[in-house]
Amino acid sequence: MKIAEVTSTFPPYQGGMGNVAYYNAWALATLGHEVTVFTPRYRYFAKYMDEYPFTVKRIYPWFRYGNSGVLPQLLWQIKNFDVIHLHYPFFGGAEIIYFLEQIKDLKLVITYHMDVVGSGLLSKVFKWHTNFIMPKILDQADKIIVTSWDYAKNSTLAERLAAEPEKFAEIPCGVNHLLFKPRYRDKELMTKYDLYNKQIVLFVGALDRPHYFKGVNILIQAISHLNDNDNFRVLIAGGGELLASYQSLVDTLGLGKKIIFLGRVEENILPKLYSLADIFVLPSIDKSEAFGIVALEAMSSGVPVIASDLAGVRSVVKKKETGLLVKPGSVQNLADMLDYLLKNPRIARAYGQAGRQRVLESYTWEHIGRQLDDLITNL
Repeated sequence: MKIAEVTSTFPPYQGGMGNVAYYNAWALATLGHEVTVFTPRYRYFAKYMDEYPFTVKRIYPWFRYGNSGVLPQLLWQIKNFDVIHLHYPFFGGAEIIYFLEQIKDLKLVITYHMDVVGSGLLSKVFKWHTNFIMPKILDQADKIIVTSWDYAKNSTLAERLAAEPEKFAEIPCGVNHLLFKPRYRDKELMTKYDLYNKQIVLFVGALDRPHYFKGVNILIQAISHLNDNDNFRVLIAGGGELLASYQSLVDTLGLGKKIIFLGRVEENILPKLYSLADIFVLPSIDKSEAFGIVALEAMSSGVPVIASDLAGVRSVVKKKETGLLVKPGSVQNLADMLDYLLKNPRIARAYGQAGRQRVLESYTWEHIGRQLDDLITNL
């Protein structure tokens, strides 16, 4: 079967939606489908090494904004595929598919990754799009995949889900459990960042404007509440235009010794980073965080997770089983939970072990790939 994966981001860009598209494409290709990924070509990556068991077509957008790009080329490039798998939101891609659907009967599967919230004037634009454009796009779908029922029931999909439950399917995101696994701490990294005899708190995420919701400023402020404890260090892995402002906040609070910014980390280093951590933190502030693949990567690595109590995220991180949940945006609550796990390493290790087991039972990409294959085949 010829399948088109359409996504606004794709590796080497480090973002959850692109990684899901990557592993979906890989799984479907290994199951015998002819898969082509369609994604914008972005200038901030000079080179692409697309050596996969599927084709990647990186298209120059006619207009771009953030991680969005208008791709009229999709009109003639995807029309002959058996199934279109759209990763939503994709402003400038989803609309083109909608127009194509008006003139050609497509088999369309949409994975709904998250509501789009934004801030300031942008929030009003997103709200208008959600109210008037998104429903027309979703109407065209033969199936809508949600990463958790929890998120769907608490998102802008709630009314549609109640009215058309048969149109929906739950297929979660996954993790490469062979890559992200418990390991010995990497001595080179320990030496490079002077981490010996220290507990380590880790954050991994893009620090660009589209990922404003990651709550890095909340984490930094929470650490300032623990300033009397010099037995731990915080590693923040990720790059983007917001990095300078976060560094400025760290300097203002006098946390330069305790919080270490690693910048953008190469994919081959990430598993080693997780193996350093005693605690992983995902302090997102709103429902733009719908799942949290990085939380899965940490769990798969045997690391306990402290995450915001958000719909979708809490379906992955089980409270007092694989980690702890905190009130979104609460500096004090996050500080208290960090302090608790730092002072109770035995409990933290138990959470980490339970997280690894949960991944093996429910969240391997092989398992999820078979679910996606079944859904597409049954269309």
